[in-house]
Amino acid sequence: MGGADDLRRPAMSRAARWYGEGPLHLVLMAASFALAGYAGVRLLAGGQAWLVVVWFAGAALAHDLVLVPLYSLADRAVTRALGRRRTLVNYVRVPALLSGLLLLVWWPLITRHPPGAYASASGMSPDRFLGNWLLITAGLFALSALLLAVRAVRSRRRATKGRPSASH
Repeated sequence: MGGADDLRRPAMSRAARWYGEGPLHLVLMAASFALAGYAGVRLLAGGQAWLVVVWFAGAALAHDLVLVPLYSLADRAVTRALGRRRTLVNYVRVPALLSGLLLLVWWPLITRHPPGAYASASGMSPDRFLGNWLLITAGLFALSALLLAVRAVRSRRRATKGRPSASH
């Protein structure tokens, strides 16, 4: 007597067991793969498919063989420097990660490679990108320090509320 809901429940539970996530996750994953496929087809249809494949392979190798060891070493150094206060390492990791990502994205503009390409395409000078990246990096670390200070003040307040008063 439950109607259509009773018929849908076994099918939904079978699908959830088979896929492991809900239907919204499946739809979002399918959409992201469709978008990535479309972008891949557009890139490879540009006539220079070989350069795209070489770029992706080079990027994967550079990431795995150069960048992973470098940022693993840097992370280990920061973790050791903080000693027992390892919970603070994320206040360095997050702004460093975001700053590194922006550096990676803006690298051709910061280094002006190829020379004059940005200026000829946009009519603007690429001189501002290094300064902007440095300002954003400083802002990210300042915001992280502010969040750390707020966390420290809150934990001190909680610690003093929990202590018995000395006047009794």
